Amino acid sequence: MHEASDLSRRLARNAESVCRHYLPHGRRHGCYWLIGDIEGTPGRSLYVRLAGPESGNGAAGKWTDAATGEHGDLLDLIGANRRLTTLADTLAEARRFLALLPPEPTPSRRRQPPAPTGSPEAARRLFAISEPITGTLAERYLRARDISAVPGSNVLRFHPRCWYRPEEDEPPGRDAWPALIAAVTDFSGTVTGLHRTWLDPSGRAKAPIASPRRAMGQLLGNGVRFGTADDVLAAGEGVETMLSLRTALPTLPAVAALSAAHLAALEFQPTLKRLYIAREQDDAGRHAAETLAYQARKFGIEPLMLDARLGDFNDDVRRLGIDTLRADLRLQLAPEDVECFMPSARPGRRIGAA
Repeated sequence: MHEASDLSRRLARNAESVCRHYLPHGRRHGCYWLIGDIEGTPGRSLYVRLAGPESGNGAAGKWTDAATGEHGDLLDLIGANRRLTTLADTLAEARRFLALLPPEPTPSRRRQPPAPTGSPEAARRLFAISEPITGTLAERYLRARDISAVPGSNVLRFHPRCWYRPEEDEPPGRDAWPALIAAVTDFSGTVTGLHRTWLDPSGRAKAPIASPRRAMGQLLGNGVRFGTADDVLAAGEGVETMLSLRTALPTLPAVAALSAAHLAALEFQPTLKRLYIAREQDDAGRHAAETLAYQARKFGIEPLMLDARLGDFNDDVRRLGIDTLRADLRLQLAPEDVECFMPSARPGRRIGAA
């Protein structure tokens, strides 16, 4: 019964007051109240724990009579002490006793000051209040785009009502939509920003708004990371592009930089030896890929391009199928990486960690 559990917890928080009221001839010894028996006879065989967790071993309010082997919680103690024969009478007596106590102090809660709009702290707070993606509208949206649940997708979450600020020339509408939340992190895993994709409530498409994708926080040099990279990494612009690549190659570590400009400025971890660049086919995408490849060579990292047949890898997986995408990728990977990351290939030396 919910009421009985609630009363038992409240009694346990006031265990010493319960003992002094119902067992006045006992005495405190350390963390226990000692008494002879449940009737309140002076002695030491019955002991009540006065402090401890709310439940489990060592919980406050638990008592044992070493002479008889009886034990229970403070509701049991009150019922036996007052010789009450029904649970209803015991609960009524507990309520009466608790009404005699001074009100429990309300814990003071210092309200956090609002985080600056668009700041890394605001991003961390939004990520913290979002929920895991499994079973949500966000997962349904990804599956509608032929993106399966892949290893390393713990950076994805879902918010059922994520605030949306309209563009200046956008007509007024809903101020909140469901959203796929993607954490932007640095090498240590610290959340420095977020990417939000607002979704239609059906889960089949993006929300019908002017800018259904937006990023916030400290993005430069960082990205949405899928898996933990060691000496091999795939980098690209979009979250869905890199998730499509991970659907085809689930153990290949990948990062989405979120835009062409941020892709060109991506920072490299010191252990990196080979970088696959998912090259977009527009002018900005090609320029970003060339700039990133140039920077990689300066650090002694081998850059290799990955090109989709259609607009991007999500177009490929949706329109051509996963097998065709894997066949195309097989021709673009270094031979040793085919062995490591291609699901149908013979296992070989593992270069990256998922």
